[in-house]
Amino acid sequence: MTLIHNFSRNPMALTGGLLLLVVGLTALAAPIVFPSDPLRIVAPALIEPFTNGRYPLGTDGMGRDMLAMIVHGAGTTLAIGISAAVTALLIGVTIGAVAGYYGGWIGNLFGRLIELFQTIPGIVFILALVSLFGANMVFIVLIIGLVSWESIARLTRAEVMAWKKRDFILACRATGMTDIAIIFGEILPNALAPVIAVSTLSIAGAILAESGLSFLGLGDPNISTWGRLVGEGRNMITSAWYISAIPGVAIVITVFALSLVSDGLGEVLNPRLRR
Repeated sequence: MTLIHNFSRNPMALTGGLLLLVVGLTALAAPIVFPSDPLRIVAPALIEPFTNGRYPLGTDGMGRDMLAMIVHGAGTTLAIGISAAVTALLIGVTIGAVAGYYGGWIGNLFGRLIELFQTIPGIVFILALVSLFGANMVFIVLIIGLVSWESIARLTRAEVMAWKKRDFILACRATGMTDIAIIFGEILPNALAPVIAVSTLSIAGAILAESGLSFLGLGDPNISTWGRLVGEGRNMITSAWYISAIPGVAIVITVFALSLVSDGLGEVLNPRLRR
């Protein structure tokens, strides 16, 4: 309750949380409000927004309901972002914890691996692998997670290196606890606070990465995401601006909200950052 209270005292973080709540509720309501396939053709093409009561946000170039695709795209876009962030979190925490706890040649080896991924342009790596292996959404999520873990690993490594010197960790070693038990049972529960804040921001990065892929025509063609809508409307930006603009605004709002929540969590979970 204390964490919630401290979080609610940050007006910007609270604003971000409320915006995310709206997006989440929209995603949950999608199957109820629009139970049919959002990609089906329902009306004449290029009905402009707010000119037809049945289709408040208009239709796209194929006659599909923009509102239905936006609402269904909320859940898909959030699922992609969260899944990719969890993948990055698992990889980054594992590598960072091992590197920080053991040090020596093991730490140096994993440190070089982290630095290697820092030098690789993430979007270029994603584009290369998706172009090579195809635009399957599960694969896209895994690839985004694979190129997004290095910042989490660096932070986890630094936290673990600081916590492993504490007296209670030395006492755990003296009692014969295994390294795995110490790392995952004693150190990480105390060291994960700033990592969680960074991981929240990585959801935004994953959403932007998937949107970039879809904009370039490399997204999964079988699902509706906001990035896909932006990409499909790029060729009609002068005649039907709303096809790209509406999902683009949704992406901006969601990423902005995640940024605010990440900053708020950073202050709440890390006492050194509190005012």
